[in-house]
Amino acid sequence: MRPMQRTILVVDDDPHIRQLLVFALAKAGLETREAADGEAALAAVAEQAPDLVVLDINMPRLDGLEVCRRLRAQGELPILFLSSRDDEIDRILGIELGADDYVVKPFSPREVVARVQAILRRTAGKPADGGAPDGLITRGRLVLDPEAWSARWAGEEVSLTVTEFTILKTLAATPSKVFSRDAIIDRLRGPGFAVTDRTIDSHVRNLRAKFAAVGGHDLIETRAGIGYRLGACAGVAG
Repeated sequence: MRPMQRTILVVDDDPHIRQLLVFALAKAGLETREAADGEAALAAVAEQAPDLVVLDINMPRLDGLEVCRRLRAQGELPILFLSSRDDEIDRILGIELGADDYVVKPFSPREVVARVQAILRRTAGKPADGGAPDGLITRGRLVLDPEAWSARWAGEEVSLTVTEFTILKTLAATPSKVFSRDAIIDRLRGPGFAVTDRTIDSHVRNLRAKFAAVGGHDLIETRAGIGYRLGACAGVAG
């Protein structure tokens, strides 16, 4: 049986960029839809949810950050941001709103396709190297179900983005290991991608905030100058 074709919604007010990305994504075997502004993007998602949204940050009427905020209020649809300038503030804010990744313009269409495919592989349930491919991962009060892409703390479900779940699963699969930021990036999409350390820091900050809201104050430990590892997951405030 052939796998179901994945659908990507490309949102950008520049028709040339949309055409470029649609061509590259279609060449990679992905179905595409287009939206020229934020309002059209929200309407397109409401009509038929895609598997992933490629979303420009700087658009008239309704910018990508606000679109991301509204989509995150509805669920965990994967989002890849396009930033028109090398502005770390915008990119980090986008990640903290729940985006899974970002690419800075001008970009290579092949890089966008590679990042889209990396996120899609994670949503398809491809396990991180070294982790348990099937079955529950239980660490103290934390329970991860890689098959269902669900996370629970003391029985309460915690809603995570694709990237957040993958980072947490990486740490939980080898709880005694301290992962550098570069090692976490490699687990997410393979070596060779230029991503700042602050991107990983933002995802970890999101994870800590989400679990702290349900009592998981000791989810992730920071090892100064090294990176991160899974915490005791006992629910004790640090």
